[in-house]
Amino acid sequence: MTDVYGLIGYPLTHSFSAGYFSEKFSAGYIHAVYHNFPLENISQFPDLLQQQPHLKGLNVTIPHKQAIIPYLDQLSEEATKIGAVNCISFSEGKLTGHNTDVTGFRESLRPLLRTGHQKALILGTGGASLAVAYALDQLGIAYLKVSRQPSSTTIGYGNISPEIVAAHTVIINTTPLGTYPSIDSFPDFPYSLLGPQHLLYDLVYNPAETAFLTFGKRQGAMTKNGLEMLHLQAEAAWQIWQQYAF
Repeated sequence: MTDVYGLIGYPLTHSFSAGYFSEKFSAGYIHAVYHNFPLENISQFPDLLQQQPHLKGLNVTIPHKQAIIPYLDQLSEEATKIGAVNCISFSEGKLTGHNTDVTGFRESLRPLLRTGHQKALILGTGGASLAVAYALDQLGIAYLKVSRQPSSTTIGYGNISPEIVAAHTVIINTTPLGTYPSIDSFPDFPYSLLGPQHLLYDLVYNPAETAFLTFGKRQGAMTKNGLEMLHLQAEAAWQIWQQYAF
């Protein structure tokens, strides 16, 4: 019997995870495979479980990090607090949701922080933004969320004033804008207000430098893409799966 692991999301035009975990299996002489499972709608998830009876673990990506929760038996403490899941473990007939995005983001951001990085702007309000907000809380960084649809807890992009940009020196893009192949897209941000005191972090890792990061660099800002976060969250998922499987 071959254990099956995989990634659910939509679209899955490319996958870092498949190669990463396949190498892990090979290096550890583990009899397992990793597949991409593009699910346009999360309602297809029960069918996937029936079609793949040997599933032992899943990664979850856009747009299902929140929608997957009702289909799970339980959540880790961290996933419960965050309200989003990017990793699922299968054990004793139960599906448990975890969030390793928070570890990946927190540990890749921490070395970049300077004394003046006390407040952050989080661009986007999807599942990834929830993990980012949780990590910022852990790091003691206050934040303000920015959305295309302002609410009682977010501001709109049109409301980003010079005063807000001056006070919030960490800017984090949690939207998929700029992801290959739509490399010409970017958040509607007043980039001319940025300076060397700012740190721009983009969760997107393909391309390595998005338009968002390019605009920040032109203003002298420090920049970081999401590749290290991706590696760190994958390693955290691997550690979780090892507890239950191999």
